[in-house]
Amino acid sequence: MLIHPQFNAIAFSLGPLSVRWYGLMYMVAFILFVSLGRYRARKGPIPGWEAKDLDDLLFYGVLGVVLGGRLGYVLFYKASYYLGHPLEILYVWQGGMSFHGGFLGVLAALWFFGRKSGRSFLQVGDFVGPLVPLGLAAGRLGNFINGELWGRVTSPSLPWAMGFPQAAHEDAARAVGDPQLMDWLTQYHMLPRHPSQLYQFALEGLALFAILWLFSRKARPTGLVSAAFLIGYGVFRFLAEFAREPDDFLGLLAGQLSMGQWLSLPMIAVGVVLAVLATRGKLR
Repeated sequence: MLIHPQFNAIAFSLGPLSVRWYGLMYMVAFILFVSLGRYRARKGPIPGWEAKDLDDLLFYGVLGVVLGGRLGYVLFYKASYYLGHPLEILYVWQGGMSFHGGFLGVLAALWFFGRKSGRSFLQVGDFVGPLVPLGLAAGRLGNFINGELWGRVTSPSLPWAMGFPQAAHEDAARAVGDPQLMDWLTQYHMLPRHPSQLYQFALEGLALFAILWLFSRKARPTGLVSAAFLIGYGVFRFLAEFAREPDDFLGLLAGQLSMGQWLSLPMIAVGVVLAVLATRGKLR
């Protein structure tokens, strides 16, 4: 069984300022967004985009990611807790961001940018969709470096099964009453788990980027690239969640699906509807 490398969460320090790997991953995501966006503006099939447009879009997008991601986590995952501790909503340094909340924040940012620039919401979405997955990949890599959001327990015979020292408390609680898990815990001092952060890195990041980048190289009906993003991310996230440990304060919900899976289903449904309307030429 592999053991998580236990990277130092701090990449480097500049005097009293400590720069964390997770923060660097956000920076990498924004740099990739701008770099790919400028290339797409020059070489892509959607005319009329300039560097200034990307700078404005990035500004609004960052606000959408941060505000939406934080509020989404508060509302979707720990609403009752933050209702009793409202000031802690501002404690972003303690962690707690939701992709689906960040996604809603980005949608609001795209709508606002579209109104300012004279473009429709879907025209903006079609341009931005292929630029997003590598940023998502950077975020999942940050999760892996931090040793957080680990996967579900699996057999130690899986060649890439990995123990996460950060999961020691959860491992002990999980093994209670289960002789097989207790035997593994005794033998390895931790339970073997899926490195689900790397699954999401590969699926939601690299694979989705490859699909969208190739698909969007040719002109497509308005809304079809946006639909491909929604369907692709929703399906990949839904599948990856089968290997990811559900949040301990939520567990599996009705139908034995995780919160991430339940939130992905509407994305897939909206994407399918958009794809049908787009192929029929009903979107502008």
